[in-house]
Amino acid sequence: MVGVLERINHMKSKSIADIAGPWVDSGMNTGLIARCREAWRIPIPELSNEMLATFLRQNVATDVVLQEANKRLAAGFDDDSETYEGELAATVQGICHE
Repeated sequence: MVGVLERINHMKSKSIADIAGPWVDSGMNTGLIARCREAWRIPIPELSNEMLATFLRQNVATDVVLQEANKRLAAGFDDDSETYEGELAATVQGICHE
């Protein structure tokens, strides 16, 4: 049982780097790139709603990020990080309609 719980906890704490691999520097320096680079190694459950929306719009680790986003939306979780009210919900809705 302990092994199962350890695997579940490990999966919950995966970062984008764990899924997509290490950050590869493109040589470009924009605000978007800087935000993504800073968040790359943060466990997905610890990312802000704004960063979840950002990674979803950039099609980065979409399956796992979408699971976390849907969980937060269902719980009504608002961390006041979104650029505009409802940013995460709008991003999820856009992805689900593609």
